[in-house]
Amino acid sequence: MIRITILYIFVLVSISLNAQKNIYESDKFDLFSKEHNVLAIMPFLTNLDLKDDISKEDLEEREKKEGLAVQNALETYFSKRKRKKKFSVEFQNTEDTNAILAQNNITYKNIDVYTIKQLSEILKVDGIISGNLDLNILLSKGVPDDFSFLDYFLGDANYGRIGIKISDGTTGKLLWKYEKEINKKSGKNTDDLIDRMMKLASRKFPYDREKRKDRKRGKG
Repeated sequence: MIRITILYIFVLVSISLNAQKNIYESDKFDLFSKEHNVLAIMPFLTNLDLKDDISKEDLEEREKKEGLAVQNALETYFSKRKRKKKFSVEFQNTEDTNAILAQNNITYKNIDVYTIKQLSEILKVDGIISGNLDLNILLSKGVPDDFSFLDYFLGDANYGRIGIKISDGTTGKLLWKYEKEINKKSGKNTDDLIDRMMKLASRKFPYDREKRKDRKRGKG
């Protein structure tokens, strides 16, 4: 029993360390983010590589659905943590974000032609949370459940990759990025994936109040 517990702890620590290796933070983060008060979460740009024989229109609609699911999952995660006063910034309500985008004729199909600076100005926010999602399954419907415990433990069966970015609204510069492979250990659906990966990266999330305190102590 003790050996199993030690192995379990070792696996958790290894996963956490690996998550932090996949994180980039600009050395000028403090400079560009010191006036940040509100961030907007964008629908994620999704690329689906499915085995299903479907039309281009159906594929695009599914990609949009997956991208909106990640946007919603991030908002849910931030909302839960915000209630515990974990963050130094606010997050714009995603319904408001999507409504303002629609009012300005910005759709899921054309959002990628707008710059970070343009989106920030339109949404009246200080920064943008955006990202990309590459999938070979419909994560919003859940990952396949026909796998063994060994598959789960080893993380076999690669379902794709996700990248989350935070950019400064005034300059458009990339301030923070977190990339992660999606497999059977990542989570059972979109909400679970985002909750798990953000918890693993919580110590490295730049707007976390405790992280900012540690950074100030380090500079003091």
